[in-house]
Amino acid sequence: MSEAIKALVVDDHPLVANATKALLEEVDRVEVIGTVPTARECMEQASLYVPDLVFLDYHLPDQSGMEVAAWLKNRFPGMHIVIFTGVELTGILDKLIEIRVSGVLSKESSERTIKNMVNCILDGHTMLPLSIYHRMQMNTGYAPEDERLEEEEILMMNLMVKGATHEQIAARIHMSKRTVDNYLRKIYAKLGVKTRVEAFEKFITSKYYTQDEV
Repeated sequence: MSEAIKALVVDDHPLVANATKALLEEVDRVEVIGTVPTARECMEQASLYVPDLVFLDYHLPDQSGMEVAAWLKNRFPGMHIVIFTGVELTGILDKLIEIRVSGVLSKESSERTIKNMVNCILDGHTMLPLSIYHRMQMNTGYAPEDERLEEEEILMMNLMVKGATHEQIAARIHMSKRTVDNYLRKIYAKLGVKTRVEAFEKFITSKYYTQDEV
């Protein structure tokens, strides 16, 4: 008899978590060891039980799924991680591939698609929506001019993501707060966003984001 595949579901919406658990348990050999609502509990359970497969919500209340996935893959390279997301996939795909997740699924995916994804992963493959597959191309390292961030802009965004206020950023890079505000408006335009939350989400999926201290 084949060995069971241990799975962990991470989602802060109980209905979604329980529905995903029930669906995964319909897949041959998959045994769901539990559901947890936060990044902290995910890390605790992963360290304790080392599941083979983690279905991970991209938006968690205490940390982003991107950061959790990177943490898990750093400690458990053989662990399969499927990111479950309600956001546009194309903006986060490159970063998730770099982290080496096993798959990315929209929360609007059908039950059949979710099951097929799991079976593909267990067979050493993955799946992509055709809309994304048809737009994929080799990475040339080139970014359009209007999307390139300058060194000071990158520093500002990294500081903001780590919780710095506009005043603290201004003191750090020896500018006035008004100049910082002007820079941030320019950054938002380059990123194609209008709000601070949108800017954070787009920046942490870009090549410019670093988790190191700045």
